[in-house]
Amino acid sequence: MQPRFIAHLDMDAFYASVELLRYPQLRGKPVVIGGRRHAAPGAAIPALREYSGRGVITTATYEARAFGLHSGMGLMQAAKLAPNALLLPADFDEYRRYSRMFKDAVRALAPQVEDRGIDEIYIDLTELVRSGAAGGTLDPWTSARDVADAIQRAVHDATGLTCSIGVTPNKLLSKLASELQKPGGLTVLREADVPARVWPLPARKLNGIGPKAAARLETLGIRTLGDLARADPLSLIERFGRSYGAWLHQAAHGRDERPVITWSEPKSLSRETTFEDDLHPVRDREQLSRIFTSLCARVADDLQRKGYVGRTIGLKLRYDNFKTLTRDRTLDEPTADAGAIRRAAGECLKRVPLDRRIRLLGVRVGMLRRVIAPQLFIE
Repeated sequence: MQPRFIAHLDMDAFYASVELLRYPQLRGKPVVIGGRRHAAPGAAIPALREYSGRGVITTATYEARAFGLHSGMGLMQAAKLAPNALLLPADFDEYRRYSRMFKDAVRALAPQVEDRGIDEIYIDLTELVRSGAAGGTLDPWTSARDVADAIQRAVHDATGLTCSIGVTPNKLLSKLASELQKPGGLTVLREADVPARVWPLPARKLNGIGPKAAARLETLGIRTLGDLARADPLSLIERFGRSYGAWLHQAAHGRDERPVITWSEPKSLSRETTFEDDLHPVRDREQLSRIFTSLCARVADDLQRKGYVGRTIGLKLRYDNFKTLTRDRTLDEPTADAGAIRRAAGECLKRVPLDRRIRLLGVRVGMLRRVIAPQLFIE
């Protein structure tokens, strides 16, 4: 079986890096992204010590990470660790624009791309390498490196941003490799490199081994991927179940046959918003109603623009105590109409208790199917 050449591309501190293009004077400083955009353009950039509220870090520059700051950390907690770090609000429209830019730059060179989110993709380089797209080099792995290097340069030319790329025989190893030399790194791993370069790493470094699994492995004396590779596979199956135990054994040896999937139908479309200040279901009813209607309209617009209708309408609600509730209603006929979505979501809303302040509100449409002529929705 001929080897595959799979790349994983991960943009470096993506949101923060986009903001540094807007604020180049902040380069080299600890900066965190979180919260909402400034109301007044040109407003002074506050330090974390000035923040009060319950927002969380979306991302942070590498300088801020050196203080122990990371995604998901509360901003108040972050302020204790790095009070002088600067706080910029998130601008997701701009991040999506840069996401499209870097993906377009990649597809112009290597069209076999699997989209994994706003800041990461898998790329199947196999056909490019085999056809000698990198200049006819005799060593295919050198050719793969050359293609990946060209992709890095194309992304930087298109966006001004850096990315890190891992190139290996499969998706599992490539995601791991892309993290090894951040930022701006390019790591190539052959299957033969696994014992020397992968096995010394902590088991938790492998995508698919979360904190709980890593803790359970450690109780068995398994701390590194090498430990895991040497573990008895039957013992792993006995302790972790047939499916996950077998996967742990295969993954530790760097084996992964998953293909790069260039396109797939979405299962659902959703819109949600987290409020800067928790809203009261009675006193803030009018504001909540406007936001609710807007979310339904935005989901409907997404459906119509992408050419889908859906039968299941879902509501998501998060209270001020962080408890989250979801409710669904399945319609007789699929729809992409904002009014129909609003009515069904409203019925879901009647089935949840409204006795606490609300922190997040979301609307989802599932059981999607594609319509032949999406333009029929346009008035």
